[in-house]
Amino acid sequence: MGPRLTSNHNISGPTPEMFSPPTAKLPYHMLEHTPLFLAIAVIAAFLVGLSKGGLPSVGTLAVPLMALVISPVTAAALLLPIYVISDMFGLYLYRHHFSARNLAILTPAAILGVGVGWMFSAHLSPTFIGMLVGLVGILFCFNAWFGALYRKSARKADVPGGVFWGVLTGLTSFVSHSGAPPFQMYVLPQHLPKLVFAGTSTILFAIVNAVKLVPYWQLQQFSNLDTSLGLWLVPAAVIGTFVGAKLTRIMPDGPFFLLVQLTLFGLSIKLIADWIVPYFFG
Repeated sequence: MGPRLTSNHNISGPTPEMFSPPTAKLPYHMLEHTPLFLAIAVIAAFLVGLSKGGLPSVGTLAVPLMALVISPVTAAALLLPIYVISDMFGLYLYRHHFSARNLAILTPAAILGVGVGWMFSAHLSPTFIGMLVGLVGILFCFNAWFGALYRKSARKADVPGGVFWGVLTGLTSFVSHSGAPPFQMYVLPQHLPKLVFAGTSTILFAIVNAVKLVPYWQLQQFSNLDTSLGLWLVPAAVIGTFVGAKLTRIMPDGPFFLLVQLTLFGLSIKLIADWIVPYFFG
């Protein structure tokens, strides 16, 4: 059965075994801190920092990277405190750059999505949800690249669309810290200024990550984690935050958003492959 966010209590009801391929990753407390593990952890923390500096899609690669050596669920729990600490620096860097309307629409919807993830945590398959998000992400990229030839005007931040994508953002963020693709699918068509786009993303996910601490704690996801390792990863995340902010400011708008879209496209393929390959060929 694939990794899922669960509590230690038995919860009756259907489970998504048919959608969740098996994993051979060991629990965190059974692993030694080998050079490979530590190197991957530092790189993942740096990617988290880059995302808080203004490159949101990059941070979504952190959990899949850590999943090379530990289970995805454990990776998500290990990285959440790193996300929260990095958020503090990101909030400072983008305190003057954000879209108030987008935050007003997306924030309550994303918090609701976290609640949905918490409520159904025993029945969620991260790989299946990721596959669905990946399909939508690829369709979005094709629409952005080819549909833009026929669509010149920017879309408005509408409430129905914001609620839908906001809930999906919170849900996918809760499961595997992969909330960036749904967020981008709602915000990118609005053609926001580069810094406003980055700041809106940073502030929204800072709130979402803080909210996620409560269900992660209740589901005992932190019970077997080594807090000392988390402290060692903080400097890499902080450095990544300032590097990401610098890159965001010096890159022209065109290459910046193309980079975001290409990262989203690559991540979407990865999310689809995470489900298809083990399910059909594992």
